[in-house]
Amino acid sequence: MKLLFNLSGKLNWLYHTLYFIKKHFVVIVGLGLIAAFGRVIQLGGFGEITSRMNFILEIVIESARVLIFLYVLGLASIKNGVLQLSNFFTGKINRKLHWAAAIQKMKEQWLSILLSVIGFLLIAGIINYLIDLLAWETCLYLTLKKDGILAGSSSEWTILLFFKNISIIPFMLVFQALFLLWITNKFQNPTTLIRNEDSHYQ
Repeated sequence: MKLLFNLSGKLNWLYHTLYFIKKHFVVIVGLGLIAAFGRVIQLGGFGEITSRMNFILEIVIESARVLIFLYVLGLASIKNGVLQLSNFFTGKINRKLHWAAAIQKMKEQWLSILLSVIGFLLIAGIINYLIDLLAWETCLYLTLKKDGILAGSSSEWTILLFFKNISIIPFMLVFQALFLLWITNKFQNPTTLIRNEDSHYQ
């Protein structure tokens, strides 16, 4: 029991990720839906599109993903996320301080990082497996085509990438953004994350 408790205490980074997604589910999935529908349209899910429209949609998709990353980096504030990113990479002193903090954290918390990455990969693997089942092993794709929701020329990839864009891709972006905060000591524990986020609503 003590071993399990100690191991759970090493999963702060993963815990932060799951907590943030739970608390900001609507925003994260909403931005994911923008990318998801953009990808479906690109793949001809609703019919053929022009190369110009394909280019515009790619900008929309990538912008939605960048907004998710900045939203997380700013702890529920895109503006603060931009400032945070600027703070990370501008100024020689800032870069040295962040690199020093990151190196020190990796030396002290290597086991926590390893366990969180393993936990992330396990969760991501399960999500990908379920999406594959949904796309390839169910009647969803055929039903959508039969009902005229998807174009007859579309493939199962429209279903596959739609669900990836509202699940595993946002999950990965949140995980990465919070790692950047965690590794540079922007917060130390779950209560700090809760306090920092809640301050935006006061």
